[in-house]
Amino acid sequence: MIPRLLSSSRIAASISLLGLIMLCLGWEIFWAPLRPGGSLLFLKTLPLLLPVFGILRGKRYTYQWSGMLILFYFTEGAVRSWSETGLSRGLAMTEVLLSLVFFASVIVYAKYTGQRYRAA
Repeated sequence: MIPRLLSSSRIAASISLLGLIMLCLGWEIFWAPLRPGGSLLFLKTLPLLLPVFGILRGKRYTYQWSGMLILFYFTEGAVRSWSETGLSRGLAMTEVLLSLVFFASVIVYAKYTGQRYRAA
């Protein structure tokens, strides 16, 4: 049961992180930038690149600290889904969904790879 749960949480974390990276880039460059032609807000994607290799390799420490990092993206998505309209609102809700999936996945992975569960 636990190995399958760990595998599922790794896959969900990887897909949601990569999806969030693509969403943030597409949103701020192509789909609904704040200014026509894009803005420098696409740079918000850079912090998401830091945990990519650790998440893909299953590093427990990366799962722990990236769970805190993702809360900034959840907050941004929640604020922008409240304040924006049209396509931007939908993209913001998608950002909230992806950040929640990522957060839940990293919590599960970090919990079940701890010493208590490795010894059992």
